[in-house]
Amino acid sequence: MHLLVTQLGFTRSEFVRCLEGITDEEARKRFASMNSISWIIGHLADQENRYWVRFAQGEKIHPELKELVGYGRPASTPNLDEMWSVWREITSVADQYLETITAQELDTYFQIRGKQIGENVGTLLMRNIYHYWFHAGEAYAIRQQLGHTNLPEFVGNMELAKYRPSS
Repeated sequence: MHLLVTQLGFTRSEFVRCLEGITDEEARKRFASMNSISWIIGHLADQENRYWVRFAQGEKIHPELKELVGYGRPASTPNLDEMWSVWREITSVADQYLETITAQELDTYFQIRGKQIGENVGTLLMRNIYHYWFHAGEAYAIRQQLGHTNLPEFVGNMELAKYRPSS
């Protein structure tokens, strides 16, 4: 498996670890202009759905996410269990593509409606990883606002995603 895919998997696991123990009520809470945690989960699922399910595999699952949690859409506070369920389904389908990716494919571009998108696959993969970290930090801040203590420390067990030369 390519190192960037391993890093995405590690990033996802850290994201999940950051959110352990959140209740539905807490996940729907908004502080000022901050997103809700349930929105964040759905929003990241939407990005993975767009990149690794729709662009990469031509499949259409959960098109409702764009309206519910898409970039630029009005704030929402969806159900936590529903967002985790959708996130798990999408990441599972996304992995069918990601686990097969080669170093050469990272420099290729997806075609959407006959047009090449602006970023290559490798850049999309990095964008996806960084997007997770951005929202993990936001979720961590929300948890602090909720009064949670003994939160996980970042970054966790890097043994799960050690550096190794790319093939």
